[in-house]
Amino acid sequence: MSPTPEQRLAELGHELPQVVRPLASYAPTVRSGPHIYVAGQLPLVNGELPHRGKVGAEVDPETARDLAATCALNAIAAVRSELGELSQVRRIVKVVGFVASSPDFTGQPQVINGASELLGAVFGDAGVHARSAVGAAALPLDAPVEVEMIVEVV
Repeated sequence: MSPTPEQRLAELGHELPQVVRPLASYAPTVRSGPHIYVAGQLPLVNGELPHRGKVGAEVDPETARDLAATCALNAIAAVRSELGELSQVRRIVKVVGFVASSPDFTGQPQVINGASELLGAVFGDAGVHARSAVGAAALPLDAPVEVEMIVEVV
C-alpha cells in the first residue's frame, strides 16, 4: 500500500500548519462539485512573512523557490481543513503562482517550481498539474510569492 499524502509530508519533514486566516473578505477554500478552489496563499510561517520584497532584488531566486513551497504547504493545509484528510484528493488540477519581481527578473517558472515539486512529492502522479507563473509588481504584505490552486476531489 502506498503512503498517504500525510505520511509523505511527514517523510519529507513537513508538518501542516494551521490554515492562514484570510487577509481580507474571502474564504481560504471554496468547494464546488468535485473541485476545491484554494485562495492565494502567501508564504506565512506562524503568521509571519520570513522574507519581503521583490525577487531579483531583495529576495534571491533560491529563497523565493523555498517560499513558493511554503505557499504550497499552506494551500495543502487549506485543502485538508476542507476535506479532513488528503487521501480524498484525486488530483491537483491547476496551480497559479505569482512572483513579485524586479523589472529585469524573468525566472518566475523556476521560482514556482518550488510549489510544483512539493505537490508532486506529496501527491505523486496526482500532483502533476497545469500551471501559470506570473510576474507581479507587488503582492500583499510585500510578499515575494503567492500560490493558488484548483484541486479535484473524490
